Amino acid sequence: MTGTHPYPYPTQAVVLAGGQGSRLRPYTDDRPKPMVEIPGTGTPIIGHQLAWLAAEGVTDAVVSCGHLAEVLQEWLVSAELPLRMTTVVEREPLGRGGGLKFAAAALPHPDRPWYATNGDIWTRFSLRNMAAFHHERDATATLALARPRIPWGAVETDEFGHVLDFIESPPSPYLINAGVYVFSPGFTALLPDRGDHERTTFPRLARERRLAGYPLPQGAYWRAIDTAKDLSEVARELGN
Repeated sequence: MTGTHPYPYPTQAVVLAGGQGSRLRPYTDDRPKPMVEIPGTGTPIIGHQLAWLAAEGVTDAVVSCGHLAEVLQEWLVSAELPLRMTTVVEREPLGRGGGLKFAAAALPHPDRPWYATNGDIWTRFSLRNMAAFHHERDATATLALARPRIPWGAVETDEFGHVLDFIESPPSPYLINAGVYVFSPGFTALLPDRGDHERTTFPRLARERRLAGYPLPQGAYWRAIDTAKDLSEVARELGN
């Protein structure tokens, strides 16, 4: 973008909601993982995600379904949602990259940038700031980077091996892919029809310096919900 035209913040998004969530059983015996409710809220994970996307200016979302797709589709039809919704069903495994490409084909504006998010995370931060970061670096794809807490207590020592302190669940020294993305329009064509984009498309873009990483700002909330313990901890951290 040049001249007086402002950067067009994305108004469309893909939510990848087809996972089986085997580590969340028995919660996922009768529903897909994004349909598991956060205790104390009465709202499934995907409901919180859609509310966040709408608050960040998204008007159209494509939800990619797979495992127990009909349960998720029924909820989306009955719920009062803050944006327009389309669902697509992955009838056979396409891999993460293929599934993302399949869902992106249903976006209403293929010539405009778009967000994507995994359906099993609970987070809050400014997507507009991330989109601006993406635009400033002229990236084809930008992934949010989180620094999750280590699930064990850490021990701090001095150079002589004396124990100085015990730190409960400290932040990891490494950044990880947080499962939230900003993509330029041309990204879709670079995705494989089948397979994992993190083994193909992302490495290619990294070599070409067209892949950016946006560290979540300090204080931003992020958690992947993989186990029953994650559910209870999210509820506790959110004060429910």
